[in-house]
Amino acid sequence: MSSKSVKIAHLSDLHLSGKKDRFHRALFEKLLDAVDRAGCDHLVMTGDLVDTADPADWKFVREILRGKGFYSWEKTTLIPGNHDLIDLEEEMRFYNAFNPDSSGRMRRFRRKVAEFCEVFSELITGDDRLAGFPFVKSIDYGGLTVSMVMVNTVWPWMNLDNPLGSRGYVSPGELEALREPSVGEALQGSFVIGVFHHACRVYETGVFIDQAFDWTMELRNRGDLLRTMRQLGASLLLHGHFHRFQLYDIAGMQVVNGGSFHYNPSRYGEIVIGADGGFSQRFVDI
Repeated sequence: MSSKSVKIAHLSDLHLSGKKDRFHRALFEKLLDAVDRAGCDHLVMTGDLVDTADPADWKFVREILRGKGFYSWEKTTLIPGNHDLIDLEEEMRFYNAFNPDSSGRMRRFRRKVAEFCEVFSELITGDDRLAGFPFVKSIDYGGLTVSMVMVNTVWPWMNLDNPLGSRGYVSPGELEALREPSVGEALQGSFVIGVFHHACRVYETGVFIDQAFDWTMELRNRGDLLRTMRQLGASLLLHGHFHRFQLYDIAGMQVVNGGSFHYNPSRYGEIVIGADGGFSQRFVDI
């Protein structure tokens, strides 16, 4: 058996605001330098890279990753969050907010997802193939294979069901694709990590204001996603969205909430995976 271990850095919820955001750019570059010095083999970013769903801001993130040597298929994997795909100000304009044509809204959303995947295609497919969700990235680290199952949990803005654009949902098509026997077969023998943006758990208290907040942030079909991840043999789930650094158990799997770089730019999550299939997790302050 290989004695190799793999170290993964986990960041989430950067909420960068483009080229004018020099302050947070400097902090992001500082954190990437720390991740590099720590000898991390891979970087996972679980969404809300930017704040206002502007494609120019996605390219700003790409530019920073490239400049620091993190922009390659082998080095970094990322997914979008609701702030990456939903321009809340635009959706709430009178014409869009009261437009009954939900199919048009869905088409706009799908175009946005496709555009995001195109900008970051090198981190998704590593070649010229069409990028999209869900996807699986398996990397062989000299006898220890780590497989990341990447799922888009962002769902379009809707004036009644998703009025803040922050509720999550995994499309039936994504779940069906992951349940194909060929996916499970491809994952056999690897350490499987499920990666998505929305939280598996928010407050979950009996307090009314907490319950209201939970509703606006919830992953609506969480149970379906968790069952699928268990079926695929996932040992660990990584997410963001709820701006707290947390480690907890759910449905027999360990879950890491990556917190928010925007609110604490000096902290990231570190996961060390051993050849025996065990792993450890901690939050690192630089």
